[in-house]
Amino acid sequence: MFKTVLLPIDLSSDQSWSRALPAALMLCEAGGGVLHVTTVVPDFGLSVVGSYFDSSFEENALHDVGEALTAWVKDNVPDGVEVHPHVLHGRVYDQIIEAANRLNADAIVMGSHAPELSDYLLGPNAARVVRHARQSVFVVRGD
Repeated sequence: MFKTVLLPIDLSSDQSWSRALPAALMLCEAGGGVLHVTTVVPDFGLSVVGSYFDSSFEENALHDVGEALTAWVKDNVPDGVEVHPHVLHGRVYDQIIEAANRLNADAIVMGSHAPELSDYLLGPNAARVVRHARQSVFVVRGD
């Protein structure tokens, strides 16, 4: 049923993937699907903010995050699973939706904190992805 599953994660937060990864793997296994794991490096927002950083800052950050994501995949995704890591750059929710569309994902699996916890990155982004994605979106609550 789900041939292509997108799993957005925050490398700095185990809660973004500790329960979502097993759910995404289960969806992939059930349909013989491919797992795409992505993380998003947020942009600076206002150009005035970016002017305070060295011109190679974004390029270096994207490279470092790419290496960290590759290591995360190696450490956390079981052998035998077809998995493709992707580092994206921009507004988190926009990049997740664009990646899902570009990859022709059938489903997006996202981790989220329990409602009483506040999380700048996942809370508002999960809600926006649920509202705007064309794909089925599974939000897996953390501990």
